[in-house]
Amino acid sequence: MKVLHIHFGKEGGAERFFVNLVNALHDRGVEQRMLIRPDRSWRAEIEGCGKVYEGVFRRISLSRFLLSARMHMILRDFQPDVIMSWQLRASRFMPNYRKARRISRLGDYPEHLGYYTNSEILVCLTPDIAAKVREFGWTRAIEIIPNFTRAVPAPAVSRQELQTPEDAFVVLGMGRFVKRKGFDTLIRSIAGVAGAYLWLLGDGPERENLKALVDDLGLQDRVRFPGWQTDAYSYLAAADAFAITSLHEPLGNVCFEGWGAGKPTVSSRAEGPSWVMTDEEDALMFDRGDADGLAAALSRIRDDAGLRQRLVEGGRRKLEQRFSEEAITQTYLRLFRTGSSAP
Repeated sequence: MKVLHIHFGKEGGAERFFVNLVNALHDRGVEQRMLIRPDRSWRAEIEGCGKVYEGVFRRISLSRFLLSARMHMILRDFQPDVIMSWQLRASRFMPNYRKARRISRLGDYPEHLGYYTNSEILVCLTPDIAAKVREFGWTRAIEIIPNFTRAVPAPAVSRQELQTPEDAFVVLGMGRFVKRKGFDTLIRSIAGVAGAYLWLLGDGPERENLKALVDDLGLQDRVRFPGWQTDAYSYLAAADAFAITSLHEPLGNVCFEGWGAGKPTVSSRAEGPSWVMTDEEDALMFDRGDADGLAAALSRIRDDAGLRQRLVEGGRRKLEQRFSEEAITQTYLRLFRTGSSAP
């Protein structure tokens, strides 16, 4: 089995799952090559899994033609059985290479289907995304395959390094700093949880606005911005609770990170979390944008050891039963071999 991945993403949950799947396939003997953007912080995490090519794709640029010529060279040399593109820009660059099964993975809701002309199969994270694709008139194959996490217990970072008291209640949020992630709601909620500290891992265009909100609320002493971290699990290990605050979340890796790290999870009722999580069983759910509801949920977790344990155990069971690395990777392997993920 030879798989060529085309991935032009930057930093975020989609990139974490890309790294996870490439490594899981490598562990199961799949020969892979990866075409990615230059200077990715996670490149070192995939280098042991196969040859990595770097290229820049711009729609109206000489780089497009240079990269297209390079793609022809890769196909001639590697002769893949499967070509898998990851999201919009990469799918636009999917070659019409009839010797390979051509699969595009949709990590979000598409605005149209113009990018997928050369794709035979679309992999959607949730049934809701699949329904949207059908609404747009897609008549070719669709498979629904969620993510998995490789989160494992990791040595905790030092709270001292983040100027955080050892006995403080620490909430962790992470992701790309864009409006739809709802990190402003998370910051506002911390103001309502006495003594709680917040670590926000990530970066993005909303960074300065989020910092300004922290200043406006007088929370400078209790909110930390460690930046984008490739060892996020070490930060999770040092935290007490994990929060997902998205206004819109298809089914990112973030939905499983707290469970995989053994931390109680609080989540908004966004699309993806609402599909996989059960309120009071494996997470506490709150309405999107409701800072007061989030603060109340975090306070419950802080004050109730039995609740914390119940949520952690429920999340672990859900991962093992529905979203394990083995189950999801075997599903992809069936799809690569047969064109269907059905067992």
